[in-house]
Amino acid sequence: MTQKKILTPSSEITRRIFGSFDSHARRLEESFGIRMYNTADASDGDCIMLEGESDGVRRCAEAIDYLKKVAALGDELTDQSVDYVIRMVSEGATEQLSELDDDCFLVTARGKPVKAKTVGQKKYVEAIRKNTIVICAGPAGTGKTYLAVAMAVKALRAHEISRIILTRPAVEAGEKLGFLPGDLQSKIDPYLRPLYDALYEMMGAENVSRLIEKMTIEIAPLAYMRGRTLDDSFIILDEAQNTTEEQMKMFLTRLGSGSKIVVTGDLTQTDLPMGKRSGLAAAVKILSGIEGIAVHEFTERDVVRHRLVQRIIMAYDRYERERKTRTAERQSDTKKFRAARK
Repeated sequence: MTQKKILTPSSEITRRIFGSFDSHARRLEESFGIRMYNTADASDGDCIMLEGESDGVRRCAEAIDYLKKVAALGDELTDQSVDYVIRMVSEGATEQLSELDDDCFLVTARGKPVKAKTVGQKKYVEAIRKNTIVICAGPAGTGKTYLAVAMAVKALRAHEISRIILTRPAVEAGEKLGFLPGDLQSKIDPYLRPLYDALYEMMGAENVSRLIEKMTIEIAPLAYMRGRTLDDSFIILDEAQNTTEEQMKMFLTRLGSGSKIVVTGDLTQTDLPMGKRSGLAAAVKILSGIEGIAVHEFTERDVVRHRLVQRIIMAYDRYERERKTRTAERQSDTKKFRAARK
């Protein structure tokens, strides 16, 4: 049995590490097979005690050291962030966590700092900083759109660009545009709503409305991009898995001088008609390795939404792999049967 004492700056930091109703503490205990409790004395102040096998205590201490730094910065310790730290420590990737020290690159309208929460997110943000075009594919909840919009707002505030252009393909996901009420703008607004939401959080609804009126911010369907040359702009194409190869080529060739493009999408949620190849999938293969273009791929480990989102993604991935295996087996059996009949 090994014991280890970890000092904390204050009881408030300790409380954050333990979580509401000790939810984080229970997760740490289950993951590392240790016992964790809070203690305090006159000489040491507030501290956390760990008891268990030496390896489990060591790894849990590494996780708590990082969580202590995050809590001291005032950041919220969510179930997702704690799970991510546990997973990184369990995989021996503790050094990578040090790369996620306080690196706030934007403050939202409500005073919330925007920063990378996973190693994958940090690499994504760095790719946007260093490249003219970034193509990002990954599952829901990894911050693809949110971080891209944040980087666009940052560039606008720094006067690096003169306008932000946000676009999406208006592909129908089980609904028909013609049955939606209102004029064309009213019909397409639901497809663009996630982009509005991200902007409202970054800049506030009033500022966004004012900048849209001044054409400093433009939010429009992908079809509106045809025939244009977009100079001095930060352009984001969201839900790019729903573009065709022709649409993707059309969009990327709109790039003008002084501009930056970020393309985001989830290849597992394509709403294109059967047999149509996604423009995002094609772009990932065709444009990899070209100077000035970065291709970044998120995995389920980068999901920062509710922990169930990660489990849902993993369950669907597992189901899809099993389905493909069963299909391959049936095709193999069919070929054998036909060969035997000959």
